[in-house]
Amino acid sequence: MNIRNEDVKGVIVEIPEGHVHLRATIFLQDGTELTFQEATIANLLRAYTAVKTHPKVKKVVLKGRKVNKRKRGYAEWQLLEAEDEDI
Repeated sequence: MNIRNEDVKGVIVEIPEGHVHLRATIFLQDGTELTFQEATIANLLRAYTAVKTHPKVKKVVLKGRKVNKRKRGYAEWQLLEAEDEDI
């Protein structure tokens, strides 16, 4: 799916009542709603920033992985940088 700017009806970024983390919901013209958790948006922004600002980086691949040994407060499922594109 390729979402063009004109496909987007609107976007809401908020911290829903009773939550502590951001949610971003994209509303498409066809009625589809895509809601992303804060961690997903943060990972997309990290990858975007790396590609956009680094003089040599042209691509970042993130793969979802279960992480057993992780820092306190971090989720078990993480999007981590990967070498291959087999997603």
